[in-house]
Amino acid sequence: MSLFRLLPLLLLIAVPAAACTNFVASPGATTDGSTMVTYTCDGEFHPILRFIPATDHEPGDLQEIVHWTGEKLGEVAYPEHTWHVVNLMNEHQVSLAETTTGGREELVNPDGMLHYWQLMRLALQRSTTARECVEVMGRLVAEYGYRSSGESYCVGDPDEAWIMEMVGPGPGGTGAHWVAVRVPDGMVAAFANLGRIGKIPSDGGRNCLHSDLGAMRAFARENEWWDGENDFLWREAFHPATAQQRRYTATRVWSLFRRAAPSQDFPVDYHRGDPDAEAYPLFIKPDAKLSLADVMDLMRDHYEGTDYDMTTGAAAGPHGYPVRYRPMGWEVDGEFHTWERPISTQQTGFSMVCQSRSWLPDPVGGVTWYGLDDTDFTCYTPLYCTMDRLPASYTTGSLRAFDWDSAWWVFNFASNYAGLRYDLMIQDVRALQAELEGEAMDLQPAVEATAASLHDTDPALMHRYLTDYAVGRAESTVDRWRELAEGLVTRYNDGYVKDENGRPRERTYPEAWLRTVRKLDPERYRLPEDDQAQPAEPEDY
Repeated sequence: MSLFRLLPLLLLIAVPAAACTNFVASPGATTDGSTMVTYTCDGEFHPILRFIPATDHEPGDLQEIVHWTGEKLGEVAYPEHTWHVVNLMNEHQVSLAETTTGGREELVNPDGMLHYWQLMRLALQRSTTARECVEVMGRLVAEYGYRSSGESYCVGDPDEAWIMEMVGPGPGGTGAHWVAVRVPDGMVAAFANLGRIGKIPSDGGRNCLHSDLGAMRAFARENEWWDGENDFLWREAFHPATAQQRRYTATRVWSLFRRAAPSQDFPVDYHRGDPDAEAYPLFIKPDAKLSLADVMDLMRDHYEGTDYDMTTGAAAGPHGYPVRYRPMGWEVDGEFHTWERPISTQQTGFSMVCQSRSWLPDPVGGVTWYGLDDTDFTCYTPLYCTMDRLPASYTTGSLRAFDWDSAWWVFNFASNYAGLRYDLMIQDVRALQAELEGEAMDLQPAVEATAASLHDTDPALMHRYLTDYAVGRAESTVDRWRELAEGLVTRYNDGYVKDENGRPRERTYPEAWLRTVRKLDPERYRLPEDDQAQPAEPEDY
């Protein structure tokens, strides 16, 4: 196999993430009728945006499978043709996301060839619909073996969305156990590091696909994970969860559902670890159809306005900062605790909201709204599914060295600096997000109408037009974010906040925080009773 053919797959491989969040909306659940698949790819890594070009292959051509450490794991046979893939969407508007569920550790098979991220890339190169993507993934693991722990996959195309969950057979086993369920039209689903599928529907494959069900049940019964008498529940057999795991995972599902459908008033007992609580439904109907902006906003969540609001309380500090540093669990005086795990986290490498739209030609209808670093601070920009050139700042950089030419570092710097006075600086971030994302959404109909008109008359010009637009849009977004970062440093400096005239002004801590300080250490800062006058503030600095 030539280096040319191996390189695209290698370049797309990143250090695997183990803490991701997905939200899926079927066409009937969105205001414009698009399928939306979201993904926060959470992990300590520097994303490198890449594409895999569509390619014809000769009989006998093999695709090397290489671990992200560089270890060669094996080879997979190429089909006659593989499809163009940009990030995690292919030229047929098939998008694919994942969240690691872990499951039972004893099910990991170190002899399997395919890790989940390799399986995703291979499937996108070989699929024209979401259903076919599920089937291809099932065939690939049956033939080549599955190496990862438990995974949930979300697959979308212009007409439907599917949820697929997979676990390995254990050391020395073959294939994998998996089940996939179609998201009913008009419904949404959410996934966050925990198996979600319960009872497996038996409908002849119309809305549910799976590996050998008899073998799956026999395997679970043999290992005493199912008693053989009660209903076989996938998540209970292969993804049992402790109270801490539920808090880490199901709280995110609860928050996505409670915001999409507040009228349903989902209880908190399951995500708080009550062993008798009922699991959240696999799908729900939102109270109102969701727009693209609504779905983006769902991914910027720290449980605001609930009892678990991470912008409040002592842990948020004086400026309501919702970031909690790792590890999640901590011990004080022999007692164990855990931070909340939000949807929006500083560990996010990249995130995306993929739209697949049936009323547009595939090269125009398939768009990934792509953002780097923490979803709370990022700015989404559109990338079309057949682009053959990418914004340079999104394709460069390393964790080893800060680089203003790397889009990830630009966003990462702004988010880290804004955390110093989150309650104030997030307002600057929100304003620029609203401006740039709103502008991109406003331009989208005109841009895409022009592209669609070129689809039949001049396809080459259409590709160039969409690519030039998307690349220019992405790079201008990074330029504006670099200006934002520099402006934050200038305006919020040394504890002062500059006014509209550039004059530094004092902005003290919020009163609630001052009360907390006084309560924790009541005498340390108190002035004598005969000296209670407020110190005078200088007129100029």
